[in-house]
Formats: sequence, structure tokens, C-alpha cells
Amino acid sequence: MAATTSRATLNLAAPSVARRANAKASPIARAVAQKLPTSVSSSFNGVRPAIRSSVRHARSVVTVSATADNVNAVAVDAKTELGLTLPIDLRGKRAFVAGVADDQGFGWAISKSLAQAGCEVILGTWVPALNIFESSYRRGKFDENRVLSDGSLMEFKKVYAMDAVFDKPGDVPEEVATNKRYAKNERFTVSEVAEQVAEDFGTIDFVVHSLANGPEVMKPLLETSRYGYLAAMSASSYSLISLCQAFAPIMNKGGAVVALSYLAGERVIPGYGGGMSTAKAALESDTKVLAYELGHKYGIRINTVSAGPLGSRAARAIGFIDDMIKYSTANAALPGNELEASEVGNTCAFLLSPLASAITGTTLYVDHGLHVMGVALDSPIFAEARARKAESSRSPPTLSCEHRRAVVVDVLAAVWTSCAVAAVWASCAVAAGLASCAVATMWAGCAVATVWASCAVAVVWESCAVAAMEDLNAPRREREAAADHIE
Repeated sequence: MAATTSRATLNLAAPSVARRANAKASPIARAVAQKLPTSVSSSFNGVRPAIRSSVRHARSVVTVSATADNVNAVAVDAKTELGLTLPIDLRGKRAFVAGVADDQGFGWAISKSLAQAGCEVILGTWVPALNIFESSYRRGKFDENRVLSDGSLMEFKKVYAMDAVFDKPGDVPEEVATNKRYAKNERFTVSEVAEQVAEDFGTIDFVVHSLANGPEVMKPLLETSRYGYLAAMSASSYSLISLCQAFAPIMNKGGAVVALSYLAGERVIPGYGGGMSTAKAALESDTKVLAYELGHKYGIRINTVSAGPLGSRAARAIGFIDDMIKYSTANAALPGNELEASEVGNTCAFLLSPLASAITGTTLYVDHGLHVMGVALDSPIFAEARARKAESSRSPPTLSCEHRRAVVVDVLAAVWTSCAVAAVWASCAVAAGLASCAVATMWAGCAVATVWASCAVAVVWESCAVAAMEDLNAPRREREAAADHIE
């Protein structure tokens, strides 16, 4: 007797059912049966998954009898879905995300996007923030932001205490080691966390660097101390190198690393000081070098995402993040919308997935196109230009009364001069006619020539008048052209 299975089981059973399709199946069903083993194969986890992506949106099949005859029912739904999806499927993969301390930042959003794709997520949380994070997590304060598309809650496989400014136990100063927040957390250096991950999970596939800290970030660069500058570089830039050193040996071939940067690494952002802009520039530069070294030594890719401003708890410590969000919303190439953390999370999930298998050493901007803009469109200067353009469009171009009078006087003077010259030549012609017909003929020819000369002079004066009007209107046209360029 044929066993009846639910749609969830169908995802696993359909490939084998299709392979057993017999001659009673419809042509469509037989075609599906022949193609399923290859067309639904996945490069994401190295095995042939079920046809989940093919019948995920099926509307008519709720239960299917797992026999060859009923492959027709599978084919009805699958024929329009098969091969039309391009999912990010990270089932069977494992990621270590460094730098998650709440549910508002980019680290959380990246973790959620990875979990949505089926990836297991391990966290490395800054030691001083660990207790608050774990307490909030247990008490359900993050539950609203843990909900995945199927209604389940995102789970972390494990959360490790980590401080990325220390590579090995010997790097930890005595005052830090004896601090009450650090004393109860053992093995929190980068190398020790990597050792624990290897002990608990064996290998991982992805590393996410969502770390940044500058103790003097609110100071201008000219006022930044050596300590503050180096501290920003250590926590925000060198930590990426440290993570790669420690985790690359336990990463599977084909794995990937992604880090987060900011536009201040290549443009001047007043207020983003304390050496943080330099740290972001170094992070992006190191990404290129690490792409070569990780690729050749481990077969691992690495990329950086330059994200737009986000009102996270960490960003609000800078003090002007709300102004930056307003600026970006008004002046980005895609204006009107604030950046959402999920947009960065989804981009990182893509870069880590095999869909980006040929991308490495790249800084990818996720900022609604703010990085391509050369001017601020909300500047008062451009508001004035737009007002001038609107005014010029309402009134037709005209010359002032003084200019019109000057042009008329010049044209009349030219006409009278031409008439006087013609009269003189005509008198000469009459006098010549009294003396001699031959001479009169010659003077008549001269008179005709004079008339043509007068016409030429009139044309010249008319051209001069037109040119004068063009010169007078040129500044107005330049202003209109500038206003059009701004629009």
C-alpha cells in the first residue's frame, strides 16, 4: 500500500519517487523525474537536497501518495517552479560572528540573515557586554528580533566571551586579567576562542568581523593621542588580521570572511575621529592583501561591506549619528529611505554564500548610493539655484529698456549712413551723365555697387544687434544651464 506523506516529507521523498516514475506517469512527470537528480542539485552543501525550492510555493498539493502514479501531482506544481529560484541555502554551514552585543546592530542582522538561510551561528561577544547580552537574551528581550520567516526564533549554537584586542593569554595586562568582568571569563583572547570553537564544533565555514572601537572617536584627528589612535587601529583593524590568523586553520575550504567598514575610510566625515577613519581605510586595504594570502593558503575568500549610517547603540556613542542618517536620506542616490540593518545582513549572507564564489578582495557599498555623490543636494546653494531656475521659467527672456534703446539707435545710425552714401553716389552719377554717357554708365555701375554695399552694411549692423542681444542673454542661459545640471 502506498504510504501517504505530508508536504514536508514530500521535500525529501520526491526525488526517489520521481526516479521510480513508470510509464503511467504523464510526459511532464517523466520529464521532471529525469531532471530532478541534476537540476535540483545544490552547490551550497555538496549534496542533492529535496525539491524544497521547486515546490515551496505549491498551492494545490497538501498530501501526496508516494507512488509513481502520483508523481503527476508533484509535476503539476513543480513544472512552473522548477529551476526558477536562486536561493541562498547555507544548511549544514557554520558561522562565527564576532561583535554582537545587542539586537540593534549589523552583527545581529548578519546573524539573522545567516540563520534564515539555514546556517548555524556562533557568537563572540565583548567581555564587558557579555552578561547584559546573555541576560537580555534569556529574558526574551530580543525575541521580537529573533523571529524568522517560518515563525521560529533564531538560536545561537553558543556564545563565547571574547576581546579581540588580545591575541594570546600573554597579551592580557594584569589590570585587565584581574578586572571582575574579565576574571570570571576564561579563555577570552582570539586564539583561545578559536581553540574552543575547534574543540566544540571541529570546523567552521564563515567568519564575520563586526568589531570597531575607538576610545577617542569624538576627538578630531589633530587632537587624538597616540594611545587613542593605536587603540582604534588595534580594535577596529588589526582584529581582522587576528581573526583570520586564528580561525582560517579551522575553516573549511571554500569558506569566506566578511568585515564591516564605513565611508569615512575614503572620504572626510567630520566628527568621525580618534583614528577611526584611518582604521577603516586600513581595514579595506588589508582586505585586498588578505584576499590574496587567504586564497592561496586556505582557499578562503574575504570581502568588506561599507555600510551606510545606522542608528545602533554603538553608533550613537559617536554623538551625531542622527544627523548622518538625515544627511544620507536626503542626499543618497536613492533618497528618501533610511538604511535598514537587514539590507546589510542580506548582502553579507550573499557574500558568504557560494553565489559570490568568484568575489574576493572587494569592498561592496550598501548605502543607497551615498558614496557616489559628489555634492549635497540639500545645500542652501543648490536651493538658491533651483529658485533662480523656477523664476526664469516663469518670465520670458527680455532686454532692459536701456539695452533696447542702444540697439535701435545703432541700427538707425547704420541705415542713415547707408542712405547718405547712396545719395552721394547718386549725385555723382547725375553729374557724370551730363558730361558723358560713357562716364554716366560707369558711375551708374558704381551706384549699384554702392547700393549692394549699403545692404551689406545693414546686414552687418543687424548681425551686430543680434550678437549684442545674445551677449546680454548669455549670463541668464548659463544660470539656467547650471540649474538644469543640479536637477
